[in-house]
Amino acid sequence: MELILWRHAEAEPGEADADRVLTGKGQKQAAKMAEWLDSTLPNGCKILVSPTVRTRQTAAALGRKFKLSAELGPGTTATKILAAANWPEGREPVLIIGHQPSLGRLAALLVSGTEQDWPIRKGCVWWIAQRIRADLTETYVRAVMGPELVLK
Repeated sequence: MELILWRHAEAEPGEADADRVLTGKGQKQAAKMAEWLDSTLPNGCKILVSPTVRTRQTAAALGRKFKLSAELGPGTTATKILAAANWPEGREPVLIIGHQPSLGRLAALLVSGTEQDWPIRKGCVWWIAQRIRADLTETYVRAVMGPELVLK
């Protein structure tokens, strides 16, 4: 299974956290990452998105159908994200568009086996995969990409 974690792009500050919108820079970040992801993601990839405005705007840049998932909102846990993605039982790749610190904690858990506060910068993607070799399950980082690395 493959799990792609995409932190929402830069958003305006504000009191109503769920209603914060992307900044101009955030819109550019989302567009760059969407271009890279669109050329890389398989067509059958399931896309799950936190219901906040900034995550929906980030997802919209990709131009693919997505499903809102309340389990991915701010303050969620790594365990809830894994359940929403059906990790590791699922067959199809899953793209999660969400928030810090939850995505960083999930990345740490999958890669190191321990939940820790790992930073994931705004607009960045961590692509984590799992495979079975000689009856041994291996979880590994397939890619880490940031909008500033996407070539135009």
